[in-house]
Amino acid sequence: MPDGGPAGAGPVLVVGAGPVGLTAALALRARGLPVALLEADPEQRARPGSRALFVHRQSLSILDSAAPGLGHRIGGYGVVWHTRRTLYRGRQVFAKHMPRADPAAPPPFSSLRQVDTERFLRAACRDAGVEFHWGAEVTAVETAPEAVSVRVRDGREFAAGYLVAADGARSAVRCALGIGLEGARTEGFHVVVDVADEESTAERVFHYEHPGVGGRTVLRVPFRGGFQIDLQCRDDDPVAEFGTEAAVRRWLPGVVGDGYADRVLWVSTYHFLQKVADSFTDPHRRVLLVGEAAHLFPPFGARGMNSGIADADAAAAAIAGAVKDPPGAAGLVGGYAATRRAAALFNSAAAGTALSHLRPRPMMQVRQRAAAALAPLVPRCGSWLEHAPYGPRHGSPADPRRKY
Repeated sequence: MPDGGPAGAGPVLVVGAGPVGLTAALALRARGLPVALLEADPEQRARPGSRALFVHRQSLSILDSAAPGLGHRIGGYGVVWHTRRTLYRGRQVFAKHMPRADPAAPPPFSSLRQVDTERFLRAACRDAGVEFHWGAEVTAVETAPEAVSVRVRDGREFAAGYLVAADGARSAVRCALGIGLEGARTEGFHVVVDVADEESTAERVFHYEHPGVGGRTVLRVPFRGGFQIDLQCRDDDPVAEFGTEAAVRRWLPGVVGDGYADRVLWVSTYHFLQKVADSFTDPHRRVLLVGEAAHLFPPFGARGMNSGIADADAAAAAIAGAVKDPPGAAGLVGGYAATRRAAALFNSAAAGTALSHLRPRPMMQVRQRAAAALAPLVPRCGSWLEHAPYGPRHGSPADPRRKY
């Protein structure tokens, strides 16, 4: 276990006990710093739905570095699908079957409910000595050249040299500091459905213009214990006809067949978001924004939690460096903010590229139709249909804007 940190350093505050905040706490402990984690909800909070379910290999590696064996445990618990298929109006245009990975090596990804990921992370944080404060809803944040102070709703006050804000899309910390979000939101919505199925096929299927739901696009992703359906609705679709549990029970058989309507676990809707904070730190360089406190991306494409995990690790590295080198502290935190904001802008642009395929204009529809017709003869056309909806995946290895 890491030691208590440099003498006089005091605990670093982390606000938010989601996967990104928990990762930040672990990464700070791995670097020898004491951590106090504040969470607005009670410890036994209910967390419905699969939410962020795709944990990328790079994220698993980060978690392994913070707590040896953690990434391997999460990877082993989740599902690794070995087949990817893409269909266009009911006809397959792409399929790839991947060999099973060496069980001793980290998997390329793992698919599991966010509540399960958080369960693993909380256990690792407790083992690492993270100090939890549940029911600690932040109501005020003040920064100064040498410190940051926080007040929570029940009157408790906390002070530290640094704070990592991982408190989500409605971040109380970001709002208290007056940091804005800039970006766009689509008018049309998507419906996300969790379906229980212990024998779910371990394959991911993307279906352009699915005939079973009136030509709407559908993504099916397995996770441990079931699968998730993501239905792309049209701008004029009423939520009542597609986004309620009763509506889902009506249209679900057209997508996955009979026998699943009574297995619906969770239904939610979302809009395609591309928003990035104006700054990832405060003027005094004492607060570092991470995850959805810093950027909002659509769940489609697995950019949110995975980029947040990378934020958390980078924030922990910057704070550890700042504690060891006070004269260089502002530069280290400023470097974190600039680098991770560049990564967020890259991801936002990638989401925009994906959106152009998910909600295509007439010319893009023509290209998709032509690619589907040519796919049996020209494999790269099918490959383009498979990969295009997810946007660019990475920059160059040395490029700080890379996805995660």
